[in-house]
Amino acid sequence: MLLKNRKSSFGRFGEDYAASLLKEKGYRIVSRNFRSRFGEIDIIAICDWVVVIVEVKTRYSLKFGHPEEAVTKQKLNKIRRTAEYFSITHPTLPKKMRIEVVAIEISSGKIISSKIIPVDY
Repeated sequence: MLLKNRKSSFGRFGEDYAASLLKEKGYRIVSRNFRSRFGEIDIIAICDWVVVIVEVKTRYSLKFGHPEEAVTKQKLNKIRRTAEYFSITHPTLPKKMRIEVVAIEISSGKIISSKIIPVDY
């Protein structure tokens, strides 16, 4: 159980940092940790009249690859289905959508890299 709490607090740290980064870049956060029967979306924001679906990946080691490499086709399919459901349940928001990944790398307790990567929708 301790490992799960550490993992979830590490993930929360990454999501908090990603939300700050997005706000700094002019995004308006609409929702965080949106859940449905189709899956979960870490952050939903609006930027330039487009709903931006954001998957956050944080890594403290490159042992398993770069953070963005963890977003597989299967994961993207779940995100797309969840995003479509979100759009249906929030009809007043813009209809245009895009998916982005915020990839964060941490070393020795410090963020050494963070980037916003667009994904083909």
